[in-house]
Amino acid sequence: MIPIVILYNAVSLDGRITGFAADVELYYELASQWDVDAVLMGSNTVLTGFGVKAGELVPESEDAFHPREKDPDDKRPLLVVPDSGGKIRVWSEILKLPYINDVLVLCSRSTPREYLDFLDERYIDYLVVGYHQVDLENALEELNTKFGVKKVRVDSGGVLNGILLRQGLADEIHILVHPELVGGTINNSIFQTNDTNEELEPIKLYLEGMEKIKDNIIYLRYRILDGMFK
Repeated sequence: MIPIVILYNAVSLDGRITGFAADVELYYELASQWDVDAVLMGSNTVLTGFGVKAGELVPESEDAFHPREKDPDDKRPLLVVPDSGGKIRVWSEILKLPYINDVLVLCSRSTPREYLDFLDERYIDYLVVGYHQVDLENALEELNTKFGVKKVRVDSGGVLNGILLRQGLADEIHILVHPELVGGTINNSIFQTNDTNEELEPIKLYLEGMEKIKDNIIYLRYRILDGMFK
């Protein structure tokens, strides 16, 4: 059994996830009120958030190479990041984030041994799930059975969202719609896929809540109707 998966994004009125002044404080204020056990974040989202390139290193202290003390009473969520290609090398900085208690990297059998050694040297936990790429369904099942994760919030871009939606792994979508129009032709929506099968129907949603929060920002909560892609 996989956990409940909630996709969470801030968008402009024309559906963009970049190019506008998102209310980050409001975004995380609302997120902090959710009772989630883990936050799933795409590797590209992490790299962008920390302003680094794939494979880029940062200075590390000796503490990065020693086991960390873990508080069993720490209720902050686990940060889970798929990184089959071994792109993220700034885990010492990621561990400083105030809203997580630890990190878990999702790898596959194609992940370079060098990267797994890199993680081992820094006592970064990882799961190998999948062959050429991370098997997200298997990963979610492992999160449930091995780590007791019952609910996951997804803070990511359209690529990871697209995979979760196409595989029928997401349950809800929560959106903060900002009163701004970005325009342009770059595809940076919350739902990106490479499929060109015109027979695939749109994913059906049910509106469970709508609220005007502040500064004309609308908070929408949708439930994904079952049976579309499972």
